[in-house]
Amino acid sequence: MASKKKEASLQASVTNQEQWEEMLATKGLTVVDVYQQWCGPCRAVVSLLRKIKNELGDDLLHFATAEADSIDALERYRGKCEPTFLFYGGGELVAVLRGANAPLLQRMIVEELAKEKLVLEQGGERKAVKDDGLVDDDKAEEEETLPQSENKESIIVPASKSYTVAIIKPDAVAHGKANEIIMKIQDAGFEILAHEERTLTEVEARDFYQHKAAEVDFEDLVQFMSSGLSHILVLSQVEDSTNVVAAWREFIGPADIEEARREKPESLRAQYGTQALFNAVHGSEDIDQAGRELAFLFPNFRTASVTEQDGEEERVERTLALIRPNVARENREEILAKIHESGFTVALQREEMLTEKQVRQFYFQHVEEDFFPALLQNMTSGPVLAMTLARIEAVEHWNNILGPSDVNKAREESPESLRAQFAVENEPINPLHGSASHDEAEREINFFFPKQQTLAMIKPDAMMEHKEKIWEEIHANGFSVMQQKETVLSRETAEEFYKEHREKLFFSQLVEFMCSGPCVMLILKKENAVEDWRAMLGPTDPDQAKETSPDSLRARFGSDILHNSVHGSSTEKHAEEEIRFIFGDISSEAELAGDGETVTTVLAKDKDSSAYENSGMSKSPTGGMSDNKQHNGDP
Repeated sequence: MASKKKEASLQASVTNQEQWEEMLATKGLTVVDVYQQWCGPCRAVVSLLRKIKNELGDDLLHFATAEADSIDALERYRGKCEPTFLFYGGGELVAVLRGANAPLLQRMIVEELAKEKLVLEQGGERKAVKDDGLVDDDKAEEEETLPQSENKESIIVPASKSYTVAIIKPDAVAHGKANEIIMKIQDAGFEILAHEERTLTEVEARDFYQHKAAEVDFEDLVQFMSSGLSHILVLSQVEDSTNVVAAWREFIGPADIEEARREKPESLRAQYGTQALFNAVHGSEDIDQAGRELAFLFPNFRTASVTEQDGEEERVERTLALIRPNVARENREEILAKIHESGFTVALQREEMLTEKQVRQFYFQHVEEDFFPALLQNMTSGPVLAMTLARIEAVEHWNNILGPSDVNKAREESPESLRAQFAVENEPINPLHGSASHDEAEREINFFFPKQQTLAMIKPDAMMEHKEKIWEEIHANGFSVMQQKETVLSRETAEEFYKEHREKLFFSQLVEFMCSGPCVMLILKKENAVEDWRAMLGPTDPDQAKETSPDSLRARFGSDILHNSVHGSSTEKHAEEEIRFIFGDISSEAELAGDGETVTTVLAKDKDSSAYENSGMSKSPTGGMSDNKQHNGDP
């Protein structure tokens, strides 16, 4: 009860126009927390205000909360939940602060109180202000549209250039370090493609960091990131921009400040971070997240490959296509031919038998519809062919050639459409699926083609001459490097890693070679990572690779079956086992961080080596089964 009385006496509660006018007549400086009834006052600052009141002990300093919904004077503040603090002296507005920026709020209270006391004691002139955030809607729209059309729409990231999103967070901005950090960014060889100063709303911060919603400090993170001004940048690199995401994350250092100071003392977080969440800067975790963040923060920023046609720029996109089980198998090839004729590239393809649970998850928005039982029966009646299609304006173009979703309507209105051509007699469900929007396309692609991890190794024979080129190939093919470790394998570790070859004649030579010098172990991540990486490797024997896969890494950089430059996990299960063997049990936080820091060490046998065993069958991410084969003699 005592604490509630303290809070009540600390902030006067203003809930109507009459009380508001009484408050304005109060002598001294009054700091008003304006809030909406549905979200309440900003509780995060109560302890700070009490601390300031106790330290200053000044009777001329007052705090209040004001409910905008019920006070006529605050009508234009309604409908917004961003923390807003209004400073009043002598009934006049003298300062405004948006966001719960604790250091800035404290400084403004001290400064404005000193100014008000000067007015009261010496009769100085009080400088009233207008809240610039409350401009007319038409004017605001006009002011926002002009710079956006001049700056955002004209900036394009070509396919040859990688990019990342960087944020100088409110703590660094409040301490006046933004310009200093920007200078260091440019000195380090980063190119600033876009730069905007803005205060994220609480809703924006929550959406931006939704991937961290399950973490215990998520609410604190949201409050902090919406507490004040941030500098938001899009970065590339002036010279070599093939791996700007990893380069930027290495430049800013580990998220934990103490770890940054200990292991990366020259990093931005080590220099400018203070504690916990206040680590000064943000960086995208991988190229996929960079794309999502860029679309979120700069919706008019062009991120995809660009082609010039009649002077207009058009974007390459992805969409999901499904050939449903009710399509006769002989028709699949004809459908695929029409897909290629329409200018699509089939980037990913998978055939799956879906369970009822999976269909309900995929079509969650249609579960209550009358047609859902028929759809469910159709989608579980046989294998579904799922494809990721890529081309300019893929979502719109695929939906155009599909035709109406209603089969009868498709036959009547669009007889040339794919749904009309391949409709099955007496079947109410159309034969083909297409994503309805760009956001839905990404969700649906991720459902059928979730991100995988695989273990990659650059072997000792490739370290001296080919390491950098292999790195370039990894990033050029869309892989994100989640973790890396430069190591010299101990004999015990090499024997355990290649134990399936123990009975083969070349085993001793293989072990000696793998212990002969440093190698780089990498955790690579992307859709279909295991198969795509092995396709890049080519056959185990470089001579065979030169004949059948001349562009593969082993064909280009390997010399013989032993010295074949690179290694890759053969299946998802083997990838999990090899990653655990080399890197141990990686927590989700470490897995997501992906700072790519190189650690030089002699790798001893992992204490959990029993995890590295051969296995039979395992479930794929979408519920299908995959055959966990041996390494096929791949040393």
